Amino acid sequence: MSIEIKKSIKPVKYEKAIYYLEDRLAKLIQKRDNELIWLLEHNEIYTVGKNFIKSEIINKKIKIIQTNRGGKITYHGPGQLICYFVIDLNKRKKDIRKFINLIENTIIETLKEYKINTFSDKKNIGIWYQEKKQIKKVAAIGLRVSKWIVYHGFSINVNNNLSKYKNIIPCGVKDRGVTNLYNINKQNYKNLGNKIIKNLIKNLKI
Repeated sequence: MSIEIKKSIKPVKYEKAIYYLEDRLAKLIQKRDNELIWLLEHNEIYTVGKNFIKSEIINKKIKIIQTNRGGKITYHGPGQLICYFVIDLNKRKKDIRKFINLIENTIIETLKEYKINTFSDKKNIGIWYQEKKQIKKVAAIGLRVSKWIVYHGFSINVNNNLSKYKNIIPCGVKDRGVTNLYNINKQNYKNLGNKIIKNLIKNLKI
């Protein structure tokens, strides 16, 4: 089956997006639909994964949504590119670590096209950028696997409001910061989503 590419121009409500992914997952398990790569943006929201700890919420007044993905607490909002997917590993290598590496490499390769050098970290999932002596996260990854079909996805901070991260301990990592692409290098990122799709499809074929 081919991979459907979906791009949403207007922000998509978080719950609606997850329902869509779950529905596609069920159809893919039954071999009734195609795999999916979906680019979108969410309005301001905090979500928590299965490994979340309550002490990671600094501002107790914020509203959080519990999800079934892996990972801890994170923030989504305007100025952040989100890439969701539903990808069948039954027709690829059944190796979750390899798939995570594939996602990490896709983001790293894409940002290199903008002359931004980032790196992954086995102990702290995500994509990181070294700013002087401090390491800061620029992309977060959160996945779930069912019957060797992997879904949810990753987010890249482009020009989002970084002050929103002060309400939480992002991804439970206390000793590192968070940044976005505009902070690193203020340039035109309009084509970022298309480059992500191109590199992700290329890497899925390897």
